[in-house]
Amino acid sequence: MSGQRVDRRRFLRGATVGATVVSVAGAGAYAASATDEKRAAVPSANSRSTAATFRWFGTAGWRIDVGSRTLLVDPYLSRYDTGMYTGSFDPTTELTVDTGTVDRHVGKPETVLVTHSHWDHFNDVPYIARKTGARVIGTMTTYNLALASEVPSDRVGLVKGGEVLDFGAYTVEVIASLHSRNAAYSVALPGVRLTRPDKPRTVADLPEGDTLAYHVTVKNGPSVFFMGGSDFVERNVTGLSPDIAMIAMQASDSTHAYAERIITALGKPSVVVPVHWDNFEIGLTNPPKPDPDVKPHLDAFVATVRKISPRTKVVVPRYLTPYRFV
Repeated sequence: MSGQRVDRRRFLRGATVGATVVSVAGAGAYAASATDEKRAAVPSANSRSTAATFRWFGTAGWRIDVGSRTLLVDPYLSRYDTGMYTGSFDPTTELTVDTGTVDRHVGKPETVLVTHSHWDHFNDVPYIARKTGARVIGTMTTYNLALASEVPSDRVGLVKGGEVLDFGAYTVEVIASLHSRNAAYSVALPGVRLTRPDKPRTVADLPEGDTLAYHVTVKNGPSVFFMGGSDFVERNVTGLSPDIAMIAMQASDSTHAYAERIITALGKPSVVVPVHWDNFEIGLTNPPKPDPDVKPHLDAFVATVRKISPRTKVVVPRYLTPYRFV
């Protein structure tokens, strides 16, 4: 498919969060949420809360620091050019890691949660795991791709959905979920890896491989829902009632009433943070540059949340900016 022109609306990219939100540094956000973020920057009355700091890596990526312990979700910092935003997406693009950028921002993670195995979620994970010794948690496809990428087998955890993992300072509930669908009602780069493949070398070697979501609860702190694709199994998330929801933005209207359904199913969280709406093939420069195909959906999502859940704070994040949700 090298050089083949691809309509981004047909190439689905998806991705992903009662508490008060406190922006710790550099609050300003994308214009759609500047007012909400300013309103949100108020002190918490919850004196029992454990401090947890959240930094957005772009796409669906997050760094969460709970005291001295660090957890990552879908950390993709290399952000190289595949031609996606110039209309010539090339799935034979070689996988590369911007080690300098990754090293500057990931800290010393002990756990890496992977929602699915597309390159904009998994690309940097093997490097991070090998260098830091972090444990990787993900699907069978993520498991086999990690092994193929020389991550030691005792540092890879296979999950399917339904597991509740106890890490002491936080717990992780694994939720069986769905990847986004494009305007053709299809999933980009589909496929699974049920056995260990050859070492992945190109973007095409990293298929979706089933999709998970994660519900992370900080001990004596907030509960946070993380998505990596803009679709979900409504029955699987109903009743979770997270304080904060990192919600992936859709790039098409193929999923029925997406915003209404996800916000309602999650119990109208106190804070909603839309993610995976940025152009992830350029650097981490603020303010983030929206993906032009996703921006209308982002605007509509924010408007819908404000309409159906007026008490919910909507915070459209900036790259690498520390936020506290307490």
